[in-house]
Amino acid sequence: MRNRLLLVTLLTVLLVVLPSRSEALPLTSFHILIDVGHGGVDSGTTYGDLYEKDINLQVARQLYQQLTEAGYEVAMNRNEDVALSDDNRWLNNRSRHLRDLAQRRGLVKLIDPQIMLSLHVNWSADPRKRGPIVLYQSNEQSFMLAHLLQNALNRNAGTKKKPVKGGTYYMLRHNYCPSVIVEMGFISNSKDRAMLTDPEEQKKIAHAIRDAVSEYVTLIGELQEAEDLETVEESMRRRLLERYLDQF
Repeated sequence: MRNRLLLVTLLTVLLVVLPSRSEALPLTSFHILIDVGHGGVDSGTTYGDLYEKDINLQVARQLYQQLTEAGYEVAMNRNEDVALSDDNRWLNNRSRHLRDLAQRRGLVKLIDPQIMLSLHVNWSADPRKRGPIVLYQSNEQSFMLAHLLQNALNRNAGTKKKPVKGGTYYMLRHNYCPSVIVEMGFISNSKDRAMLTDPEEQKKIAHAIRDAVSEYVTLIGELQEAEDLETVEESMRRRLLERYLDQF
C-alpha cells in the first residue's frame, strides 16, 4: 500500500509540474555513465578513517555489475582510487577541484551516455540527519529519473526524503544527457554510516538504483510511443499512471 501511494504521488506530480523537456539525445540503445565521486587526493567527506571516495567506488562497482547483468551498457569514469584532475583534458586551471569537475563533465560529453548517475555521500553537522537525497537538472527526464530513484532509495533506507533541484551543481549544468546526483546517505549519521559501509547493504543500495533505472527506461519507452515527445498529452500520462498503479 505504501509503494502504491508513493507511485501515485510521483506520477501525479509528473502530470502537473514537469519542468521543460531535456535537449538530450533520445534514448535508443541504452548507455549509462556512473560518475564515481571524488578519488585520489580528494577524499570527499570523511568520518574518522572512513572516506567518501572509497564508499562511492564500492557502491559504483556493485552498481556496474548489476546494471551490466541487467543488459545495460555501462561505463565508470574511475575504477580505482585516482583523481580525475590528474588527467584533465578540458580545462587549464590551477584549481585541482575545477579540473576534476571539468574532466568529469567533459567525459559525459565524450562518452555520450543516455543517462549519468553521479554517486556521492552526504555529511551534516547534525548527526540526526539521515537518508538518501537525489538532485536533478531542470529538465523532464532528469526530474522523472530523480523521483524514481528517490522512491526506490527511500524504500531501502526507510526514509521519506524528496528529490531536490540541483541547479547550482557543476555536474548538472549541462544538457548532454539526463543526469542526477545520488547522495546515498549521511556518513555523519550512525545508521546511514553502517549501511554505507556494509558490503551487503551496499548491494541493496545498488539494487535500488538499478530497479529505479529500469523503471525509468520503461517509462521513457512509453513516452516515446507518442508521435511527438514534446507534445505528449495529459491523457497519455494518465494512461501511464493507471498502468503503473496496476502493478502495486
